[in-house]
Amino acid sequence: MTRIDATFDRLRAEGKKAFVAYVMAGDPDEARSMEIFRALPGAGVDIIELGVPFTDPMADGPTIQLAGQRALAAGMTLRKTLAMAAEFRKTDNTTPIVLMGYYNPIFSIGVDTFLSEAKAAGIDGLIVVDLPPEEDDELCIPAQAAGLNFIRLATPTTDDKRLPKVLENTSGFVYYVSITGITGSAEAQAVDVAPEVTRIKAQTDLPIIVGFGIRTPDTARAIAAVADGCVVGSAIVSEIAQGRSTEEVAAYVKSLADGAHSA
Repeated sequence: MTRIDATFDRLRAEGKKAFVAYVMAGDPDEARSMEIFRALPGAGVDIIELGVPFTDPMADGPTIQLAGQRALAAGMTLRKTLAMAAEFRKTDNTTPIVLMGYYNPIFSIGVDTFLSEAKAAGIDGLIVVDLPPEEDDELCIPAQAAGLNFIRLATPTTDDKRLPKVLENTSGFVYYVSITGITGSAEAQAVDVAPEVTRIKAQTDLPIIVGFGIRTPDTARAIAAVADGCVVGSAIVSEIAQGRSTEEVAAYVKSLADGAHSA
């Protein structure tokens, strides 16, 4: 059982929905990013999604693209991202960390080397958005063999014919993208999300976590109410981009987490 599995077991026992927060590793610089990273569990975050900056982030909107550019300019790399996770694990051995990024940096290191280093750093799961299910032998299957969850995205365009293939080797949870498009581009609507969550749940026992388009505690509550939890990324990254203090970022995150947990 991974930390992700254990977290969902705990939340189910408590009758609560999950709140997942995304931050970009190294944004705006390594020291500040580490401060914010450490503050997330205390702000009510159940699972941390840690972005790996990449030069061609095709699934990300302008907010997260710019965060990646800031991180790259400050010298952040995949290996430094893993080092941040290892540092975080010195004081927190329970909060799950999901690494989110693209395949190129992993391929550059080598899959076996990356998985060994990721496991040693305390990473629990991977979201690699540019590897479709047809490429599962490339990273997904080896990752699961190494004890890491491989989390797949489903979208409004993932029809009933495609969905079984998407779910086939997914573990940890399913990340449902609430809107068609890039991150940060529209507001999620619970009325649209609810039937899609029901459709996916008919084909899997995994938790369904909904992301994209969540910026307020009310939206977090509404989306979590029709799913197993929600993810917020661009809105948090935007707070960091505006130069908010760690305390201010944490307070905003807590308001979102409180919203999700009250669903």
